[in-house]
Amino acid sequence: MSPTTLPAPPEQGHVTFLGAGPGDPGLLTLRAVEALANADVLVAEHDVLDVVRTHARQGVSEVHTDADTSASSTPGTGTPQLTVVDGASTTAGIPSMRDAAHLVMEAARGGKRVVRAVSGDPGLDAYAAEEMLACASAGVPFEVVPGVATAVGVPAYAGVPLRDAQGTDVRFVDARTASDRCWTEVGASDGTVVVSTTLDSVAAAAGELVSAGRKPDTPLTVTVAGTTTRQRTWTATLGTIAQTLKQAKVLPSPEGGRPVIAVVGERSAAAQRDRLAWFESKPLFGWKVLVPRTKEQAASLSDQLRSYGAVPHEVPTIAVEPPRTPQQMERAVKGLVTGRYEWIAFTSVNAVKAVREKFEEYGLDARAFAGIKVAAVGEQTANALIAFGVKPDLVPSGEQSAAGLLEDWPPYDPVFDPIDRVFLPRADIATETLVAGLIELGWEVDDVTAYRTVRASPPPAETREAIKGGGFDAVLFTSSSTVRNLVGIAGKPHNVTVIACIGPATAKTAEEHGLRVDVMAPEPSVHKLAEALADFGTRRRLAALEAGDPVTRPSERRPGARRRRSTT
Repeated sequence: MSPTTLPAPPEQGHVTFLGAGPGDPGLLTLRAVEALANADVLVAEHDVLDVVRTHARQGVSEVHTDADTSASSTPGTGTPQLTVVDGASTTAGIPSMRDAAHLVMEAARGGKRVVRAVSGDPGLDAYAAEEMLACASAGVPFEVVPGVATAVGVPAYAGVPLRDAQGTDVRFVDARTASDRCWTEVGASDGTVVVSTTLDSVAAAAGELVSAGRKPDTPLTVTVAGTTTRQRTWTATLGTIAQTLKQAKVLPSPEGGRPVIAVVGERSAAAQRDRLAWFESKPLFGWKVLVPRTKEQAASLSDQLRSYGAVPHEVPTIAVEPPRTPQQMERAVKGLVTGRYEWIAFTSVNAVKAVREKFEEYGLDARAFAGIKVAAVGEQTANALIAFGVKPDLVPSGEQSAAGLLEDWPPYDPVFDPIDRVFLPRADIATETLVAGLIELGWEVDDVTAYRTVRASPPPAETREAIKGGGFDAVLFTSSSTVRNLVGIAGKPHNVTVIACIGPATAKTAEEHGLRVDVMAPEPSVHKLAEALADFGTRRRLAALEAGDPVTRPSERRPGARRRRSTT
C-alpha cells in the first residue's frame, strides 16, 4: 500500500514593520534599505513614499488606495507591488488604515514578503501596533525595523537639543489625542515638552500648557516639514506663538493642517538655536536649483547640491541620437578588434555609451579593448568606462577637458608606438581642439561621429513657468549649448534667478542671451561650479545676518528686485 501524499503547506509569508523616519531619506537604516530591496509587496503611507520607493526593487507598480481598496488588494507577481495608503482620504484616515491591515494580512497569507512602512518609528504608531497584533493572532511571522522617531529627529534637525547637562526631564505629547489629565501632568512639570500637533493647532496647544501651569514666557520652537529641505522653524514663547505665526504670514493658510513638532521648555536650547541650527544654515538650504543635464549626467552633481541643502531639478536640454550614417562608426569598432588603433579617446559619457551599445550589437565586451590604450577626458567619463569593465590608462591630471587631456597626452614615438592611429568617438558638434592637438603631437586621428546631439523636447509647462517666473533660485550652466538650448526650449530664466556658469565661454554665451552671470567656477568642473554656488549662498546668508535681515532664498525676493553683479 503506497503512502498517502499530503499536499505541501502553503508558503509562509513575512511582514516587516518599517520605520521610515521623519522625512529625510538619509535617515533610513541599513536594515530598512535591505528589507525594502527584498520586498514583494510594499504598503506605505503617502507621506513616506518619496523616502522608501527608491529602495524598492526595480519595476514597482503603484496602486493608489482610498476608502475602497478591495479592487486593488491582490498583490501582483514577479515585481513588487506598491500600495499607497492615503490616510487623508477619509475621516481620520481610519478606513484606509484598516484597509492597510487587510492588504498586509492578505499578502502575507499568500506567501509574500511584505514591508509595511510608516512615518517615524513603528513602535509609536498605533495602527502599526494593531497590525502587529493581527499578525501575531494569525501566526504570521513579522519583525520590526525601528526608525528615527519624528519627535526626536525633527528637534535634532532644528538645532534644539532636548536635554542639557543637568538631565532635563523630557515628556512627549500628541496634542491630537492628549487628555486633560495629560496636559495637567506636563503643565506641572518644568521639563522639556515635545508636542506633536498641526500648524493651525499650535496656539491652542500652547494655551493648554499655559492653562495647566506653564508660564506664558516659556520659550518654544515650532518646526514644520522637519528634516526635509522644506523645513522651517519659528522661535517664540507660549504666549507669543500665535502672533509670531501671524506676522510670518503662516496662518491662516491652506497648509494649516500640516503636522509640526513644537519643543517647549526653559532649557530646551530655544534661545541658542541661532548657533545650533546646523541644517537650516546649510549654504543652499531650500534653494531650488535647475540643473540642465540628463538624470544620468546630473547624478553626482545633484547629490553634491543636496549635501548643501539644495533641491536639484534636472531638465535635459539635449537628446542623444545615433549618427545619420552609422557605417563610419561600424568600421571604427571593427578596427578596434583588428588592431587598427593604438589609442581610443573618450570625451564624454555619451561616447562611452555609444561604443558600448555598438559592442553589444556585435556581441563584444570589454575584452575587445585588450592591447589598446584608453583615455578619458575626466572623472565622470572614467567612471562610465570602469562600469563597462575598462580602466582608463590616461585621465587628465589637471583640467578635465580636451585641453587638459592634451597636456598629458604623449607625443607619437615610432620606436615605442607600433601604431600611430587614435580612434576618437564623439559628438557631431564637438570642437576640433583635441583633433588638432593630437595631430600636432604626431598622431593620425579617426574622428568619428558616434552620436548626434539634438535639442531636447520642452519640459512640462509648470517647469517652463517656474523658469520664466522666478520659481528657481539658481541655474547651473555647464556649457554654452546648455544656455542656448534651455533658453530655446523653456525661455530665459527670471532676473531674480542666480546664474552660475562653468567657465568664461559659457558665461559669455549667457550674457549674449541677456543673462547676468553671478557665479563662475574657478576651474571648468561641474563640482567646482557647485562649490562656487555654495560659497555664493554662504556669503549671501552672512550678509543678511550681519544686516539684521531675514535669510531668504533668491526666489523669495520682491518681484522686480534688482540683482547686484557678483564679484565671483
